Amino acid sequence: MQAKATARYVRMSPRKMRQVVDLIRNKDLGEALVILQFTPKMASLVIEKVVKSAAANAENNYDMDTDSLYVAECYVDQGPTMKRMMPRARGMADRIRKRTSHITVVLQEREV
Repeated sequence: MQAKATARYVRMSPRKMRQVVDLIRNKDLGEALVILQFTPKMASLVIEKVVKSAAANAENNYDMDTDSLYVAECYVDQGPTMKRMMPRARGMADRIRKRTSHITVVLQEREV
């Protein structure tokens, strides 16, 4: 059985989020939370929240044992990009892209 949690439209670049997500894939739940707690990236705070939400879903909705859970799938997809303009010299303008992300975390129980 799988427990899933998602966070959509997170105002952070998917490229930066994927660096953190790659650290916790296929790790036990406790180990993944410790890694996220001590990772010095802003993305780790958001991803930690999603992992905790998936763990709560597993415990409350599916009666799974939290001690035997591991991160089966964890990926970040690109969301919509907000386009903004920044004035430059001589009346020109540059485009600024504010990227968003969709995070998905799937937890499963380890087979003994």
